Amino acid sequence: MKTPIYLALDFPNWEQTKTFLEQNDLHGVPVKVGMELFYKEGPILIERLKENGHAIFLDLKLHDIPTTVMRAMENIAKLEIDMVNVHALGGSEMIKLAKEGLINGNPNFQTKLLAVTILTSMDQSIMNQEMLISGDVEANVLHFATFAKQFGADGVVCSVLEAKAVKEQCGTSFLTVTPGIRLTNTDNNDQKRIATPSFARGNGSDFIVVGRTITKADNPNKAYKQLKEEWKNAGA
Repeated sequence: MKTPIYLALDFPNWEQTKTFLEQNDLHGVPVKVGMELFYKEGPILIERLKENGHAIFLDLKLHDIPTTVMRAMENIAKLEIDMVNVHALGGSEMIKLAKEGLINGNPNFQTKLLAVTILTSMDQSIMNQEMLISGDVEANVLHFATFAKQFGADGVVCSVLEAKAVKEQCGTSFLTVTPGIRLTNTDNNDQKRIATPSFARGNGSDFIVVGRTITKADNPNKAYKQLKEEWKNAGA
């Protein structure tokens, strides 16, 4: 099993990405590819990463009319990546057709479909006052997770703080992918609902996504190893 720590490749282009991975001896670690990098480089980026042994979470957060998302997923399925996501706010029909698109686009390879619940950059005040979504964060995350599972999602992207409750409501096989992970004494940046690797594992996370804690570290390789060690020790 690959290490369940996905490194967020928040770089503007392939050259900077390649340089970072090579200079810090991070060959073959699982990676998250977001919109900035994917929209710059396109599908060839995925092929390059796969050639170097990286498991890939394609973090595009698709949110559009159901048919459009389905057709996009048919194309994404051909990339044979590990995970891809949509916004749960897109609704049940969009999630259902996203899953159909992945299956129809490549029946011989199973890319996991994740639904984004409430972004970790949001807190309850933003959710209630700006988005006009009532209730507390956890209640809404559980609502999104429940109907996402019902309509074909394999898991959700949520904060560590809600992962345990998601597992309790949706079952242990329903995946929880949690960003907002920080080592001790690192900045929160624009994330509001954050946690450490050890807390994440103990609170139900299957996979964690880590960005600036590694990419902005003085020694990224050492930071990655420290994350792995914290995760491993939490399960001991």
